[in-house]
Amino acid sequence: MDRMPGPHPSRHDSPENEVPMSRTATARRRGRGAQQDGPRATFRQLLPFLFEHRRTLAVVALLSIVGAAASLAQPLLVGQVIDRVQQNQLLGSLVWLLIGLVVVSSVISGYQHYLLQRTGTAVVYSSRRRLVARILHLPISEFDARRTGDLVSRVGTDTTLLYAVLTQGLADAVGSTIIFVGALIAMLLIDPLLLLLIVVVITASVVVVVVLSGRIRTASAAQQHKVGELASGIERGISSIRTIRASGAAERETSAVEERAHEAYGLGVRIAKISSLVVPVAGIALQVSLLVVLGVGGFRVASGALSIASLVTFIMFLFMLIMPLGQAFGAITSVNQALGALGRIQEILDLPTETQHDDVNAESTAVIVAGAPAIEFRDVRFRYPDDVIAAREAAAREARSLLVEAGLEHPDDDASDVDPDVLKGVSFAVPRGARVALVGPSGAGKSTILALIERFYDPTSGSIRVAGHDVRSYPRANLRAQFGYVEQDAPTLAGTLAENLRLAAPDATDADCERVLRSVNLGDVLERSPLGLQAPVGEDGVMLSGGERQRLAIARALLTEAPILLLDESTSSLDGVNEQRMREAIDAAASDRTLLVIAHRLSTVVDSDLIVVLQAGVVVGQGTHEELVESTPLYRNLAQHQLLV
Repeated sequence: MDRMPGPHPSRHDSPENEVPMSRTATARRRGRGAQQDGPRATFRQLLPFLFEHRRTLAVVALLSIVGAAASLAQPLLVGQVIDRVQQNQLLGSLVWLLIGLVVVSSVISGYQHYLLQRTGTAVVYSSRRRLVARILHLPISEFDARRTGDLVSRVGTDTTLLYAVLTQGLADAVGSTIIFVGALIAMLLIDPLLLLLIVVVITASVVVVVVLSGRIRTASAAQQHKVGELASGIERGISSIRTIRASGAAERETSAVEERAHEAYGLGVRIAKISSLVVPVAGIALQVSLLVVLGVGGFRVASGALSIASLVTFIMFLFMLIMPLGQAFGAITSVNQALGALGRIQEILDLPTETQHDDVNAESTAVIVAGAPAIEFRDVRFRYPDDVIAAREAAAREARSLLVEAGLEHPDDDASDVDPDVLKGVSFAVPRGARVALVGPSGAGKSTILALIERFYDPTSGSIRVAGHDVRSYPRANLRAQFGYVEQDAPTLAGTLAENLRLAAPDATDADCERVLRSVNLGDVLERSPLGLQAPVGEDGVMLSGGERQRLAIARALLTEAPILLLDESTSSLDGVNEQRMREAIDAAASDRTLLVIAHRLSTVVDSDLIVVLQAGVVVGQGTHEELVESTPLYRNLAQHQLLV
């Protein structure tokens, strides 16, 4: 390995330039508070989603203008028809012109409906695309602090509500406004007194709708949050179905999910109650207005102040006035529900991505500092952000409650809190081409070390160097390309063997894939199915054994041919025979690579060039197996328990 991904300018090389974790945690806490209170969006935040389809919406607006003109002309023609009938005159082409206007209005309305439905679907698609792109680039800490089901709910349920914005009266607001204004002007010219009475009724109805709309938005945001919790509960139940069944906890999990569903149902009923007050307002306004017009207008006709034709025309314009008003009331309800969902969507879109602070102008390669270790930790300290700690403590309490219900733990026993200080001044070096092992009891911070190397998190203080440069000075993509990383519970993706292998090496050939599979003793998996590399592995790799899934993850890392391998408990699920074969495969793969491996089985690392012993986030010993047996009591105790001394 002669070259590494190029660093940024060395602004991270000194401790005084490090970003304090507390500021990041504070910002995230503010985000969590918004989530709990029901994040709200403004109509301005909705505009970018609509602006993407401005051409189609412009066509809809133009059609609305034409349709509005055709609609406004109809009452005038009807008035002329009545006048001619009263005067025993021929109708001529008026009837055909009226029929033509009706047909034109209907055709325009149908085409508008199609455009709005298509555009509404496109808005949902674009919002989902943007949301998924942001979610998959969020910092790992966000996934630690959030529920998977809630994120899925935002992509699915919340984005669907944006559809109603375009399909229920908002996008054709131009035509409705023209009809509304045109009807007002026409009614003013026909009879100002009748119009004044109508305006009083309409104003009262508008005030009622405005007051209720704010409550709809708040209730909708709360409902979407509960739907997210419901999705999280379902996701948890499905992903852990075997454990739940084996623990006899199916009924308890069902009750928990049903409780979340009931809470979402209750909020839905609340929205329905508020909406039920909004919907009749337009109808009441129309009925009251019609009664006023018939009563007062009939009296004015009888007194000779108004003709029958003018009264009929006024009534038709009244219907045209109330119709867009009713559409506006419906749009207000739909938009407020959509804005409640958009608040949850916008909360994710506003989060910074993991690579936001990477320098895009950094060189892709850089010369390794002469004599520098492949990896070096210098007094590294790390603590998880407050929101991650809170999420983990909540998960621990939830898991403990299940144990208490199952009678496996006493309710008075204190649940241990999550220690925020994971690493407390860790220093060690991994020489180039060496095999280094990290050992220690659970919770010592071993997996966190690999996570920091991969820059899933950045250290609170101290520095981590790769090839002599601080890892924070590299673009993440180039940095991670140098590592073949196998996490402790490496997932197997639903799909085929080939799709799993090519996750990090999309250009690998079939021959390369078969080679790495056989190198980790998975040749029998290839031969198990006539489909070979195209054989499906099932959801979460259910068609493979635990050991096979682990070896598949190692094969995926080997296929990248990365110069540094990071293996976290890579042999924990293997039997004795396969563990030996795996060690041989790793030995062959590591012959020209640097290897940093975590292991609980000391037998897999006793021949390492260097073993680093950790306890409670502190390095308590470094050396070879023989040196540590003599110098480090913790390691000697581990070795004795595993019959290695």
